[in-house]
Amino acid sequence: MDKLKCPNFFKCRGKEEVTASSENFHVGENDENQDRGNWSKKSDYLLSMVGYAVGLGNVWRFPYLTYNNGGGAFLIPYAIMLALAGLPLFFLECSLGQFASLGPVSVWRILPLFQGVGITMVLISIFVTIYYNVIIAYSLYYMFASFQSELPWKNCSSWSDKNCSRSPIVTHCNVSTGIGGIIQMNKSWVDTNNFTCINGSEVYQPGQLPSEQYWNKVALQRSSGMDETGVIVWYLALCLLLAWLIVGAALFKGIKSSGKVVYFTALFPYVVLLILLVRGATLEGASKGISYYIGAQSNFTKLREAEVWKDAATQIFYSLSVAWGGLVALSSYNKFNNNCFSDAIVVCLTNCLTSVFAGFAIFSILGHMAHISGKEVSQVVKSGFDLAFIAYPEALAQLPGGPFWSILFFFMLLTLGLDSQFASIETITTTIQDLFPKVMKKMRVPITLGCCLVLFLLGLVCVTQAGIYWVHLIDHFCAGWGILIAAILEIVGIIWIYGGNRFIEDIEMMIGAKRWIFWLWWKACWFAITPILLIAIFIWSLVQFQRPEYAKIPYPNWGVALGWCMIIFCIIWIPIMAIIKIIQAKGNIFQRIVSCCRPASNWGPYLERHRGERYKDMVDPNKETDQEIPTVSGSRKPE
Repeated sequence: MDKLKCPNFFKCRGKEEVTASSENFHVGENDENQDRGNWSKKSDYLLSMVGYAVGLGNVWRFPYLTYNNGGGAFLIPYAIMLALAGLPLFFLECSLGQFASLGPVSVWRILPLFQGVGITMVLISIFVTIYYNVIIAYSLYYMFASFQSELPWKNCSSWSDKNCSRSPIVTHCNVSTGIGGIIQMNKSWVDTNNFTCINGSEVYQPGQLPSEQYWNKVALQRSSGMDETGVIVWYLALCLLLAWLIVGAALFKGIKSSGKVVYFTALFPYVVLLILLVRGATLEGASKGISYYIGAQSNFTKLREAEVWKDAATQIFYSLSVAWGGLVALSSYNKFNNNCFSDAIVVCLTNCLTSVFAGFAIFSILGHMAHISGKEVSQVVKSGFDLAFIAYPEALAQLPGGPFWSILFFFMLLTLGLDSQFASIETITTTIQDLFPKVMKKMRVPITLGCCLVLFLLGLVCVTQAGIYWVHLIDHFCAGWGILIAAILEIVGIIWIYGGNRFIEDIEMMIGAKRWIFWLWWKACWFAITPILLIAIFIWSLVQFQRPEYAKIPYPNWGVALGWCMIIFCIIWIPIMAIIKIIQAKGNIFQRIVSCCRPASNWGPYLERHRGERYKDMVDPNKETDQEIPTVSGSRKPE
């Protein structure tokens, strides 16, 4: 600063530094993009991507799918679907975000007609973020509940009812009437009236495990259905608040702070999985559990069933978190010449190998549980909430030092959920950053914390006594075929309308020119194989659609209608934005549609030095005001 322009040099210098730190603390001195910032290190980005892709589904869904679909044989369709559907979409989204340095909404300058696809991605991410943090709150509650000398769900207690038992319970039996007659009566009536069951006449039914009753009666205080909202479960509400405080604290500097937190949250689950695997492998019955998972029980005849291939494709699709907007958002903070191709390969393989590895840790413990209870593994294996909060806690309660293993397990679930949540919130803030860069530069902290506060308040309905029904409802509708619609339109729009060859040229501007044979596989997937698979999965999901239910309790009509309203609200922006763009364009209807199918005049690399000859006429997006939303009237014609 020139001293002549400021008599009090130190005062002015201090003011300048405070202003810079308050407005640009999310941008480093060495960042290539001084407007948006970049990842401090490539490892920050890779771990954030791994943390986003590797989530709860890798632990509580994949192992069950493997067991249920032929054991080790399931890895064949799983690997094929990774190559044909998962990896091509993952690479496409990473490349798209990195090339334009824009989030999932603004990046649709590439094809203005489809900007609603980006809005759909963000809205679905918001809905999923609401209930995902509730699952993190469940993990926090169970982790805190484990800090006792004995796990509270180890035995039936005052909170349980007469059906709480690890062994089958008698429901009916025959009794003598005293005049030579024999009748069958309810066991409770027999006990109340001091009768005695005739030996061998007992009718048994499976009892409810202590962990199951603890989950329903204590943790959730679950009501009889969605119609009975009940009260807010205060300790779950506090755990939800704590979860949002953790997320807000990790993201207050954007990627500069979250990129450091993920070194723990992304790596710690691997440490726990390894510890659980080593401990599980030393237990009796572990080998039986692992054989059910991937060994002697492999059934290659299952590969003839279409359901197995559908499960493999669906698991890959959702596990990699494609079409949620997060991959585009995280990749938008990369430096322009980062090798996004190798990144996509590394993250996808890490995600899939983690799923396989987690299965060994899960099934070794479940095998021991089956052994000590005298049951088959098939009788104790669960999926989803039932695995995470009933079956696995039940198994851990039987281990010596159960509280220690329980704390480790639920802390692992906490970290698995958190880094996925970081990316989801970053998707929202990145969208705001792109639309209102000046506001976001000055108010990143209050805006980020404000988002967390609003989402916390919206999530309170999920911690009522009917909360689990709401969690399942949002998951059933919003995390399903809405994402498939976005993915199908994304690949069709970029590859078929914008142009696959043109998109490849954009990628080569970042990673360098490749020989034609390199692109042969990607072209085959992008142009035909991947969209066909996605369309097939979408049609299958519609055909197989069933009304949601939880614990065999059907949802009321108004609940199902609300679910449809949520997903319609998310996807209706696709036609709305298309209509708006067509109205804003010039010419007759045909000319307007054609214009909207061309890239906007401000589409291209964010920084001028990266634009080269292909984008030399690009309108500089950095000169736009926060209020200006690009129209398509100045769209460029295809080159």
